[in-house]
Amino acid sequence: MYSYYNSSRGYGDLGDGQELGSKRQRVVEQGSSYYAPTPGSGFTYNPTPYSPQVSQNPFPVVRLRGLPFGCKETDVSDFFQGLSIVDVLLTHKGGRFSGEAYCVLGYQHQVEYALQRNRQNIGRRYVEVFRSTRHEYYKAIASEVTEAPSGSPHRNSCAKSYDEAKDLMEHSGILRLRGLPYSAIKGDIVEFFKDFVLLEDKVHIAYNSDGRPSGDAFVEFAGPEESKAAMSMDRKTLGSRYVELFPTSKQEMVEAIAKGRKVDVEGGEPSVVHTGFLRMRGLPFSAGKEDIVDFFKEFVIPEDNIHIMYNPDGRRTGEAFVMFSKPDHAKAAMTKDRKTLGSRYIELFVSSPQELDEALSGSGARR
Repeated sequence: MYSYYNSSRGYGDLGDGQELGSKRQRVVEQGSSYYAPTPGSGFTYNPTPYSPQVSQNPFPVVRLRGLPFGCKETDVSDFFQGLSIVDVLLTHKGGRFSGEAYCVLGYQHQVEYALQRNRQNIGRRYVEVFRSTRHEYYKAIASEVTEAPSGSPHRNSCAKSYDEAKDLMEHSGILRLRGLPYSAIKGDIVEFFKDFVLLEDKVHIAYNSDGRPSGDAFVEFAGPEESKAAMSMDRKTLGSRYVELFPTSKQEMVEAIAKGRKVDVEGGEPSVVHTGFLRMRGLPFSAGKEDIVDFFKEFVIPEDNIHIMYNPDGRRTGEAFVMFSKPDHAKAAMTKDRKTLGSRYIELFVSSPQELDEALSGSGARR
């Protein structure tokens, strides 16, 4: 039966997709020094009205979202026909395709070409294309290894890339631990890193929304060199569980803690401190303040209390901050978490005036 995907092939070396796996190994081993052959002429570049700072994102990778669940690597290659494809990584969650992928391109300037395919179709689905980073791409490789069943060809093909990726990920001084025993407390984690200087108040155990430990934690070391050295504990055991370590960022740590619940005192009752501010993520790019007011129609929110976030180039990020009249109202509004606005489901995070101020000064917003 004829596939509804584009049946033409823009890359003579892709064949059945096997070449992509070997390219993935090369791009991980050589970092951004590996580039594919000169791009073909089948892709038309139309300059965008803004001038992105290419030098700020030297690794040529984009993330795709909304892919059909039957999508293959070659379908993504066809989608970017005319560009040099170094690697296509389809990502999975719970053993199932997530609908997202990463595509590494041959040259940095090709990112701009790829972004022009945003909201174009593969089959009946329109696909969103976003800028990404080397860090996100390597994290995705690492996740693919842990998602795949032991001994599977998919796992084996990514395994070496997984270790190489961890070595090349940037360090901020913060590590994420995954696979902790649910009974683990802060003292256990300090003991796990006994060969390193780690204070108990720099250990943050992550909780699910129902208040139970998620098996993850975040630890803050004095600096990047210390966290890099602590990676020697990757896959060591704590109790009967082996623990995986990943370099991460403060933003990811704050989001994970805010999304679940935290304990202020070891063994105390889980609680979240609401300040009256919520952060929204996943908004349609066309959403305006009036759409957000309607989303929270059970609450009285003046439009002046809504701050839609923009990138420095003037494009919306898909995030917004909302200030409620009372902290209790913000807490009640969390029932809207993962509800839909238009065709998109919206994630809500407990926020604060400080986070809003940082966001306004960092990326900008239209007030």
